[in-house]
Amino acid sequence: MLFKNANLFVNGGFRCGAFRVENGRFSELLDCSPDEAGVDLKGSFVIPGLVDVHNHGNSGADFSDGDYDGLVKMARYLAANGVTSFAPASMTLPYDVLETAYRTAVKLSHAAPEGCALLMGIQMEGPFFSEKKKGAQNGAYLKNPDFGAFKRLYDVSEGLIRIADVAAELPDAVEFTRLASKLCTVSIAHTDCTYEEASAVFDAGASHLTHLYNAMPGIHHRKPGPIGAASEREDVIAELICDGQHVHPSAVRMAFRLFPGRICLISDALRCCGMPDGQYTLGGQDVFLYGGVAKLADGTLAGSATNLYDCMRKAVEFGIPKEQAILSATLIPARELGCENEIGSIAPGKRADFVVCDEEVNRKMVSLCGKPLKNSVAENNKGRNLNTEIQRGGI
Repeated sequence: MLFKNANLFVNGGFRCGAFRVENGRFSELLDCSPDEAGVDLKGSFVIPGLVDVHNHGNSGADFSDGDYDGLVKMARYLAANGVTSFAPASMTLPYDVLETAYRTAVKLSHAAPEGCALLMGIQMEGPFFSEKKKGAQNGAYLKNPDFGAFKRLYDVSEGLIRIADVAAELPDAVEFTRLASKLCTVSIAHTDCTYEEASAVFDAGASHLTHLYNAMPGIHHRKPGPIGAASEREDVIAELICDGQHVHPSAVRMAFRLFPGRICLISDALRCCGMPDGQYTLGGQDVFLYGGVAKLADGTLAGSATNLYDCMRKAVEFGIPKEQAILSATLIPARELGCENEIGSIAPGKRADFVVCDEEVNRKMVSLCGKPLKNSVAENNKGRNLNTEIQRGGI
């Protein structure tokens, strides 16, 4: 199928042109639009489907529930909102609970049901965390780093664990990182570590920082901590929750300057994402959602109630160049999952997962493998049915 008269996001910038999709993959990118039948995008912008490497849940479902139908519900919500690939994040929970969740992830990964975001990995967020910086993690299940336990979970996941988190100051964190980094990306997270402790774990093979600023020491001119250590290393990617609640707009702009080309936008969304205000749960703890902010009973800020697409738009609203925000929600996270040859950009041979939007990145239509989603949301488009218009040959 030919899609023409588009503003394509290619190689970090937009260009006018057209593209073809064959067998669910981009087959050709064209600098001009041929005078032949095809879907006329009428100048709309086309960006890759987004990739969320840190997402706990939505629509009342949580990955750690280990419920297949709930995970499918999550994947459908994500796809409808422009997030076409994801790595659900588990919580600090007993190992048997994690095993159940990981087996469920394997099942969804193999099934790849129609209309759902692709499950491309898992982020193991816990249990190797600091009590002091546990945040919304359940302290009853915290453990010191244990590579043997991790390897058993990794095998249960059939290698789907792509990111494993660890607090750098814990006993055996360096040795854990040395071994685990041979299997997946290791990330420093929920930590009270010093600059020196973080540097030692980075030296051992860690290359990721989970939700920058949150659940870690802040930057101090005499105690730069994990943020200072990570910013100095060009191979370290830093996650950022840009929901307008977890990080101040100024700190968002600072993050993009500290980590040029190395920010990975995430949602860190909870089961309350896409749901009304009320009481929910996270890792066995009650979470209260009011006015778009999710907190534990003691007032601790939990994850977000926002999807990654809205986080990306919020970054643009905060002053991040549109092109950089898009890269931070597409190609950079795809690389963190080791899937950049399959997803994350518009290029021949890759899956034709893309979002049609306007210049302000307001979503018009979502496509999986070149086919428009029946339940994708048309925003700021006066309620037009874009799927019907594609069938007619234009948007």
